[in-house]
Amino acid sequence: MVDVMTEIKIRCPLEKVSEYAANPDNAPEWYDNIHSAEWQTPKLLAVGSRIAFKAQFLRRELAYVYEVVEFIPGEKLVMSTANGPFPMETTYTWEAIDASTTLMTLRNKGNPTGFSKLMAPFMSTMMRQANKKDLKKIKEILEKRF
Repeated sequence: MVDVMTEIKIRCPLEKVSEYAANPDNAPEWYDNIHSAEWQTPKLLAVGSRIAFKAQFLRRELAYVYEVVEFIPGEKLVMSTANGPFPMETTYTWEAIDASTTLMTLRNKGNPTGFSKLMAPFMSTMMRQANKKDLKKIKEILEKRF
């Protein structure tokens, strides 16, 4: 199993961080590997919302659909996909450190199948590096914007 958790402190109020991060339309702006996000359900994020993403990871083009399985605005978002060679669950959590600083956590976990299973240890390392880079990017965006 791959289970990677990363976190970052962002000098921005929790409400702004969680609203921005939970909006799939923003994903291509702060995720280096995500190229597009297309809603397959109405644009109101809720349990059951489905978003199709196109991304690149380890030099491979990926297309997958995430479904929101848990959403507590300002606190937690959990999305999962069962399709493709690497079923994955992504969790965001947000915690106010104070009125102007938020701790954001990004967790990816899943059970690779087939050939991907052999690559799991390498994938964990690459995913951790990518997640750290993405969290630095969202921090830069939000600290400049708000």
